[in-house]
Amino acid sequence: MAPTVSISICILAVVAWATCILFVAACDLSALESEAKALQETGWWGAHNNHSSRCNGITWNADHGYVTEIYLANVYLGTNLKLNFSSLPNLARLDLVGTALQGSIPPEIGTLSKLTYLDLSYNNLQGSIPPEIGTLSELTYLYLKNNNLQGSIPIEIGMLSKLTYLELSYNILTGVLPHSLTNPTQLEWFDISYNQITGPIPAYLWLFTNLTHLAMHGNQINGFISQKLGNLKNLVRLDLGHNNFVGPIPSSLWLLTNLAYMDISENQINGSISVEIGNLKSLTYLNLQANNFIGTIPTRLTECHRLTELLLSHNYINGSIPPKMSDLHSLNYINFSRNFISGEIPFELGDMPLSLLDLSYNKLTGLIPSPFPAVRQLNLSYNSLKGQIPDGYVLYHTSETLIGNNDLYGDTMDLPHLPRNRSIVTKIKLFVPIIIFLEFLVLGGLLFWKCKVKKTQFESRETKNGNLFSIWNYDGHIAYEDIIEATEDFNIKYCIGTGVYGSVYKTELPCGKVVALKKLHRLEAENPTFDMSFRNEVKELTEIRHRNIIKLHGFCLHKRCMFLVYEYMERGSLFYVLNNDVEAMELDWRKRMNIIKDTAHALSYMHHECIPAIVHRDITSNNILLNSKLEAFVSDFGTAKLLDPDSSNQTLIAGTYGYIAPELAYTMKVTEKCDVYSFGVVALEILMGRHPKELLSSLSSPSSQNVMLHEILDQRLPPPNHLVAHDIFHVATLAFACIHTIPKSRPTMKCVSQEFLSRKKTIAKPLHALSLRQLRNQEMYMIGLGDETQ
Repeated sequence: MAPTVSISICILAVVAWATCILFVAACDLSALESEAKALQETGWWGAHNNHSSRCNGITWNADHGYVTEIYLANVYLGTNLKLNFSSLPNLARLDLVGTALQGSIPPEIGTLSKLTYLDLSYNNLQGSIPPEIGTLSELTYLYLKNNNLQGSIPIEIGMLSKLTYLELSYNILTGVLPHSLTNPTQLEWFDISYNQITGPIPAYLWLFTNLTHLAMHGNQINGFISQKLGNLKNLVRLDLGHNNFVGPIPSSLWLLTNLAYMDISENQINGSISVEIGNLKSLTYLNLQANNFIGTIPTRLTECHRLTELLLSHNYINGSIPPKMSDLHSLNYINFSRNFISGEIPFELGDMPLSLLDLSYNKLTGLIPSPFPAVRQLNLSYNSLKGQIPDGYVLYHTSETLIGNNDLYGDTMDLPHLPRNRSIVTKIKLFVPIIIFLEFLVLGGLLFWKCKVKKTQFESRETKNGNLFSIWNYDGHIAYEDIIEATEDFNIKYCIGTGVYGSVYKTELPCGKVVALKKLHRLEAENPTFDMSFRNEVKELTEIRHRNIIKLHGFCLHKRCMFLVYEYMERGSLFYVLNNDVEAMELDWRKRMNIIKDTAHALSYMHHECIPAIVHRDITSNNILLNSKLEAFVSDFGTAKLLDPDSSNQTLIAGTYGYIAPELAYTMKVTEKCDVYSFGVVALEILMGRHPKELLSSLSSPSSQNVMLHEILDQRLPPPNHLVAHDIFHVATLAFACIHTIPKSRPTMKCVSQEFLSRKKTIAKPLHALSLRQLRNQEMYMIGLGDETQ
């Protein structure tokens, strides 16, 4: 009765019902033929075999014959998503994960009105998420993970009231979270990790009480974490790591008793770890690394008996390690490195079957309790451990795990970095105090005489409030009282930011001067390492005189705290301005060019006019401040390093993730070229309006060379005129030269500064006709200049 349908073997199985007279009356033959044609035209099933009602990933309704599912997960297709969606009105599931799809998601996907499950993850899809997805009213699962999708999250997704799983991680999505996502109240899974999302977390997110999985890792989300987080009683996984969150952890978080995974690492979270952490009985993974946590490790942490990984490194935690840590029998990974933990290592840790125990760069004292035979990876370096190295230690661990503990000794040739025997240590301990005592006698007399002279000078010059801005060797007692009064004892309402070393406050001094106070945490003020950093910053800034480097008015040394008094910058950091849509629009192309040029001039001054040269080591958009006229000033010299030409300049890695020169991953040699690389990243960030992390990672790909220059520019600004376009081209060329992976191939900052001062020929082509490949070719000119200066 029916005409012959010419299709492949797989598609014949889909319409095999046509040979049976029982189905003819129940089916719309023309609609089925349309479905068969749509499937055949994709070319996806040419060589597959039949499998009952599921023909190599096609499932159809047994009663009516129409296609209900397409499932081709991990089958290589390598084509565009060219399915004729309008011919598949009954499709409920489309799963093409890992099929090497290319091109963009077509808007026609919005015609699949019965679709409940859509998975296009792990492909090469580009372009934006089509707003037509918002018409899929039955959709409950939306997976677009691991593609190259760009643009903002469409507000139309908020129309999907039945959505329970939203997975958009590992793309290049930008902008803020849309305020329309209030409808998916059934949402259980929300993952936007590893994108470029900015702005704070919208308040509506805390209304998704069904949420079990909340992940935003690796974005640029900022602001405080709301107390309303406690509304998410069903939360099992919380991942807010590698963002720009500030402030303390809200107390409501410790009430999420179902929480098993918690990552808030690499933010600017401060405060202490609450003792209430013991409430999280389900916790298996805790990562609070690279924040500003202070205080001690709460003993109640040992009540989290399911904990397997505990990461607290790169904070300001003090106190001792709780001996009851050994009660955590599931724990196999501990990293407490780079804190200020003191006391002895609990001997109980030696019996724990740990995969890793890193206690390096702390203030641990006492003996090594045992050879730690059960620990696979152990690091006790850079502490104050002493005494005999336990017998058999080197059978399990290398000598590098003990470097920096000068009072350890052993009788084995396997420990070349440590004293061979106790007698050497004993002799050192005997003579060093005598030498120090004699030095103190001499220095004490000199200091007493010097203080008497200065006290007489100060008494003749100072009133109660004092002149804070002209006294550089002032002990701070008078100024300290002024600061306490002006800030109401450092009330949080005056706090305008938090950094690595402390907090920044805006205040008005008694003389009427509005200043910014950089106050070190009390812990840091009592620590010799940070005291050195403080004095280092004072020393360098008092000697620096440049119009684009932040001006230091004065300082205060007090037994309770230390702080620097800076010129106040009304507009805050460049990072803040770029991540605020309104302020970013005010920062037009001409102002952005000036910021890049002024930063280059400041770095050139530091590298080539200061003797010895000064390397900043942390050039980021957060450390470039803007005044009321949006003029740029380089700030935060807490990590600056005075370069000694006769030394190797090997030091601990300092800087901010995303701006650090790549060579520091395998060498700790700090040179001016580290600043050059960071400058190149910041210059690109200013051009793009966001951090160029995705661009940097894709530069080695041939496809990135075909990207046009105008495509990477900040789309919030109108296209530049021809004169500014010339400057943009020039800046982009210099930026790519500065981020060269080989340090010697980067230009010097003096060269970059001079390039900005010279007048170049105008470019012959408009920006939309210039590709990154052409920029890289222009870069070779700059590389040549860089080589000449080595």
